[in-house]
Amino acid sequence: MPPELLKPHRVRWWGLPLIVVAALVMLPLVVILFSWLTPAPEVWEHLLETEFRRLMINTLSLLLGVGICVAVLGVGLAWLVATCEFPGRRWLDWSLVLPLAIPPYVLAFIFLGVFGYAGPVQTLWRSIVGTGGTFPDIRSTCGVIVVMVLVLYPYVYMLARNAFLSQGRELMDAARLLGASPWRAFWHVALPMARPAIAAGTALALMETLADFGAVSVFNFDTFTTAIYKSWFGFFNLSAAAQLASLLLLVVFLGLWGESKARGRARTYQTPPRIIERFELTGTAKWAATTVCCTVLFVAFVIPIGQLIMWTAGRLQDVDHRYWSLVARTLALGASAATLASLLALLVAFGRRQLKEAPWQRAAVRVASLGYALPGSVLAVGIMLAFAFIDQQLINPLQALLGLPPKQWLLGSLAALILAYIVRFFSVAYGPVQSSLEKIRPSFQEAAHTLGANQWQVLCRVYLPLLRPGLLSAGLLVLVDTMKEMPATLLMRPFGWDTLAVRVYEMTAEGEWERAALPALTLVLISLIPVLSIMRGSRR
Repeated sequence: MPPELLKPHRVRWWGLPLIVVAALVMLPLVVILFSWLTPAPEVWEHLLETEFRRLMINTLSLLLGVGICVAVLGVGLAWLVATCEFPGRRWLDWSLVLPLAIPPYVLAFIFLGVFGYAGPVQTLWRSIVGTGGTFPDIRSTCGVIVVMVLVLYPYVYMLARNAFLSQGRELMDAARLLGASPWRAFWHVALPMARPAIAAGTALALMETLADFGAVSVFNFDTFTTAIYKSWFGFFNLSAAAQLASLLLLVVFLGLWGESKARGRARTYQTPPRIIERFELTGTAKWAATTVCCTVLFVAFVIPIGQLIMWTAGRLQDVDHRYWSLVARTLALGASAATLASLLALLVAFGRRQLKEAPWQRAAVRVASLGYALPGSVLAVGIMLAFAFIDQQLINPLQALLGLPPKQWLLGSLAALILAYIVRFFSVAYGPVQSSLEKIRPSFQEAAHTLGANQWQVLCRVYLPLLRPGLLSAGLLVLVDTMKEMPATLLMRPFGWDTLAVRVYEMTAEGEWERAALPALTLVLISLIPVLSIMRGSRR
């Protein structure tokens, strides 16, 4: 029996998972907006008099610098690899994505350890030019921007590379035949066609920059995320933290609006597979292209990994006795969030197929996908405020009515932390599942209904085996993102539930770079798994 002939009350329930996910995303947003009903004048007076102007300047300068640099670097590397032939292009094609496996806070403390005053680079510099020579200060706005760019440029690189590959060489040749120079053909033909991909990649990089807490805290570079943390744990004022989070939300929504305007009405379409004809670089140009790509890869990946291995090898004799428990807790939290997020993504994607496409569904999917754009600190504040209200207004009175001692069940619990992970990374799981579902023809489901199967049987016996690769990819991506997530974990973890990311933060806050190397190297090696999977799929 085709889906359209199913009873309406059986179909209607499949919209419930989507509504639940959208409501979970809206919960912290609504709570944060309602925080303005309880102002914190003393905290705001202190911020306005001392730090607010600096917070605004630092945040905006970081966004501007990272946005421009990731766009220039990512597009430039993508253009070289996708359209030009030069020595080493084949292995640089996939290896330039490797820096994506390094969390920003890891690269931040590596750069401070290598390029700081007591690091090997400055020590060598002083031995050559003497103590009177000046060396650029790594603890600066430019230093933070460089670290963020080296970690985040792969977002632009991957999307722009695919866009340039889909264009082929024919359009550029046509522009050259019409009298355009190579630069003019690139600027007026190739770049506008790749604009949606470039805008999407730049938007992802800017969202990650806004959400970052670890790297800026390592550099003592105050932004809105560090101000939220200080308001919560320094002033012990959750309302002030929520109000700062609402300002950060405003920046996020302005960024999303700007990204949609940058994309405009453009649409991209995949072209059939074909042999790619690249421009053959000769002479100095080919070696210059190889040098540029290798330099970026060396600075962004080879040096950091080599330094982590050296630090780890030097401290193997006194490994932290809590290391394996940190790994176990990190994996447990990641596996829980990955399982629940993938299950919700499966139910939402399958439910949308059972229902006729309606405007409310598209709106709900957009709301549910907002979670990835929300910084972890914003989610932490919103969820903690919501759970504090439920504990105080519902659970505590119920406990008193039953004669039980008052106890907080939700505030500071694992449930709150896992909920934050699910809200933050639902869209990460939904993308692969939805893409896999779109490849399954509806006729499979209609045939199963004709043979007497109900919807649950269709889901379990038809869709689930076919969706296994997409579900595996979704779970793996959420697992790694959860393990690397620092702000939400740091703010919401229950007492004693430290993770590898929290351990890295604690050690870097004390300047113990070598002791932070082992948990950082563990996170990087685990993060390489989905990165290599992405590269393999992209090359196919």
